[in-house]
Amino acid sequence: MRAASVALAVAALVAMALTYRSTPPVDLSEFGFADDMVKGEVVTVEEAGCGGVDDNVLRCWDVVFRVGEGPARGAFVYQTFPVDPLSPEFAPGDRVRLSYAAGSPVEYAFAYADRERLGVLVGWGVLFGVAVVALGRWKGVAALIGIGSSIAVILGYILPSLLGGAPPVLVAVVGASVIAFVTIWLTHGVTAFSAVALFGTVGTLAVVALLSDLAFGMARITGLSSEEATYLTLIPGVDIAGLVLAGAVLGALGALDDVTVTQASAVWEVRSANPSMAPPDLMAAGLRVGRDHIASTVNTLVLAYAGASMPLLVLFVLSGLAAGDVVNSEVVAVELVRTVVGSLGLVAAVPLTTWLASRVAHGLPPRPGFGHSH
Repeated sequence: MRAASVALAVAALVAMALTYRSTPPVDLSEFGFADDMVKGEVVTVEEAGCGGVDDNVLRCWDVVFRVGEGPARGAFVYQTFPVDPLSPEFAPGDRVRLSYAAGSPVEYAFAYADRERLGVLVGWGVLFGVAVVALGRWKGVAALIGIGSSIAVILGYILPSLLGGAPPVLVAVVGASVIAFVTIWLTHGVTAFSAVALFGTVGTLAVVALLSDLAFGMARITGLSSEEATYLTLIPGVDIAGLVLAGAVLGALGALDDVTVTQASAVWEVRSANPSMAPPDLMAAGLRVGRDHIASTVNTLVLAYAGASMPLLVLFVLSGLAAGDVVNSEVVAVELVRTVVGSLGLVAAVPLTTWLASRVAHGLPPRPGFGHSH
């Protein structure tokens, strides 16, 4: 099993090398994206009139920013914002990010872009890392490394290859498989146990990819329902529908490795508690655990997609549209297809992984740290 998993990992790396595409940077400044960002600070905020029609005088905020870095450090930027709920609220001392258009005069080169929240995000990230390491110890460290490797695969392989025109289904499966190998091996080592979890994960990923391709094609999903996709249509060679498909496969991976590892662990634990159990009995016990796990995990997928789309769902409720019209809209249909296909993948992962684990665990000594080996 270990040799087979290593061979599968090598095959995934070869496939990654063959499908990798590099894409040159694209200038998006003409679409409203800034050339660069610099840190800044709010100096003053004053309310004043800013014109109007007839007797309706509009009120605005006159805000002065100070550039905090770069060649223009210390320069002042003046910007006016209307007094309405859509305008950001400022107070002297607020840290912000200013967009910078290279080549423009200083007085026109900078504009407010966003809040400065990097320090807050880093602080919460450190807290998360400390909590994971405190509970998981070396496995917690391995899990954090696994997160970093997942991000590296997404940014370094999956996205460039999709933008370069590589087959979306193949890229999604290969990239997700590499992520699974790295994260599971880091956490559980190169063992027969991890091999079972990996074969269950990779096999189910292939099923999810094929089902996603079929379902998105039947539903005529174009991927053009979001504002970001509208920008991407202006860039030649970008397969928007392929990006949506790859996202569905990656989204399923997040729950798949949890299910496959849990199923393998359940079978190994039962085997350690009762070494005389035959493979059919081990599989039956593992399936009982899998049924409970699937019920909660499928609900987790639904709630995750609903939570991410909460503002959109609120708008649909306020619009008064019929339920059928809401479901039929592409922006909702995409999430429904992702949920259904991901859930089908989870359902397939349970018997596949449990069957394989029952066969492998039956012929091996108990896994260290399980059952009678405590």
